[in-house]
Amino acid sequence: MPQQVTVTEHLLLHQKRIPGATGQFTRLFNEIVLSAKIINREVNKAGLVDVLGFTGKTNVQGEEVKKLDEYANRILIHRMARSGVLCAMASEENADIIEVPHGLPVGDYICIFDPLDGSSNIDVNVNIGTIFSIFKRESPEGSHLLSSDVLQPGLRQVAAGYVLYGTSTMLVFTTGDGVHGFTMDPGVGEFLLSHPNIRIPERGRIYSVNEGYYSYWDEPTKAILEYFKSSDNNNRKPYSGRYIGSLVADFHRNLIYGGIFMYPADNRDPKKPQGKLRLTCEANPMAFLAEQAGGMAVDGRNRILELEVEHLHQRTPLFIGSREDVLKVREVYREFDAKG
Repeated sequence: MPQQVTVTEHLLLHQKRIPGATGQFTRLFNEIVLSAKIINREVNKAGLVDVLGFTGKTNVQGEEVKKLDEYANRILIHRMARSGVLCAMASEENADIIEVPHGLPVGDYICIFDPLDGSSNIDVNVNIGTIFSIFKRESPEGSHLLSSDVLQPGLRQVAAGYVLYGTSTMLVFTTGDGVHGFTMDPGVGEFLLSHPNIRIPERGRIYSVNEGYYSYWDEPTKAILEYFKSSDNNNRKPYSGRYIGSLVADFHRNLIYGGIFMYPADNRDPKKPQGKLRLTCEANPMAFLAEQAGGMAVDGRNRILELEVEHLHQRTPLFIGSREDVLKVREVYREFDAKG
């Protein structure tokens, strides 16, 4: 029988390799795990209780809020605030930085999260997920928290990951020492190590993008799509198109099988010239995972993890996945830039 390793056991075994890791770090992960279990319970009975549909509210992004979105956000904020190890949080659903309520203990870590990615798929029972990103504050402990503590570039993440709610529930994360996947065993109520040291193939066979927006893309992006759809590529045959419309689900499939996920900039909405995805709570954590698994993530020209974070809800184009596929994207952009 294979050894059953829990998330906590894994963290304790590898703690010496995690820069600056302490008992606080393990406690924070335990709160993320507990939050995931609570959210997973509600996801699994979503058709039986009143958590489907919209709340009637819109979030800071101007998007309609699903009931399960709001529930997941409340759970994460409540649990994280009481972990005793955070000095601040930020959520896709909240306009501003969320400070730990007065009277509760604080620590050195900052957690940024998308409580329920892919929530437009909730009502049709398609995979959704929770994405999280963890930093350590850079200002001195006990001093006033600075916006720069939260708006750090992705390179400074100390951990990142996601929980995928699907046919099985998985926690996939990195602490800068590879990518590891844990699957929920409902019999014991624990996430158990199932995918140690995940490595994404150097080149994939799948491209994931919403082709319905083709006419809104710039010319380099159109050329990139034609490359993956033609036989004139490194695979000598067209890539397969697979698009779920949930970043966690599309990324997870490509992480295992190899391939590239693309959400380019488009000109559909003047308010979103850089596309839809948020840098802090979506692109940065996924880019950290991709690189730790041997892949890449760029905005077309630049490495995602090196992008300067100017504001909490900043958006960015995202091309992420197998290294050779993402390198091709950057090559095409540079060719167009050279032509002027």
